[in-house]
Amino acid sequence: MNRVKNVTKQTDNRFLNLYEFQAERRNGKIAPYFVASRVSQIEDLKAVSHSHRSDGVIIYAIYGEQKDKIVLIRQFRYPINDYIYEFPAGLVEKGEDMFEAGIREIYEETGLSFIPKKVDSAYSKPFYTTVGMTDESCGTVYGYCSGTPSNTHQEDSEDIQIVLADREECKRILKEENVAIMCAYMLMHFIHNTDKDPLSFLEEL
Repeated sequence: MNRVKNVTKQTDNRFLNLYEFQAERRNGKIAPYFVASRVSQIEDLKAVSHSHRSDGVIIYAIYGEQKDKIVLIRQFRYPINDYIYEFPAGLVEKGEDMFEAGIREIYEETGLSFIPKKVDSAYSKPFYTTVGMTDESCGTVYGYCSGTPSNTHQEDSEDIQIVLADREECKRILKEENVAIMCAYMLMHFIHNTDKDPLSFLEEL
């Protein structure tokens, strides 16, 4: 049942726009509902197109010969006017798949080389982030990083510190720092998964 009756675009920005939906409630009444989206055209909204494309990619990367560290970034974010710990991430550009985007984004943000791990599509398909507010969805790419961290390739607009965290540092981060929720849950998993390869769970479904 289509409960979005009409859509009006409210803004015209490059990376994020606001749309007003005429939304039909379950009692049949019509009310405005505001949605933020990465798309620039009404027809590309997921409520209109019903597309399951990934707007962004999150990279869950293990680092080191012992596979005992995880790659994080500590990034300044204006909505909280503070730094927050996250996984390397970014938007999937037109013509890219998520794996290509993951390799590009982690290199741009950390200078590290990344080898994605092949996983079942159930683990890598796009999932919604904050669906009460936005139609944005992101896929997660898992894999292994090597090389020397560098901020040489970061954009001028980015304020990013590269963190290679072992399990004890992950515990401290969860207790003391701002952490993005998608990152926090995976850090909990990393802390308690003591397998030789922290990504071994991806082989089970």
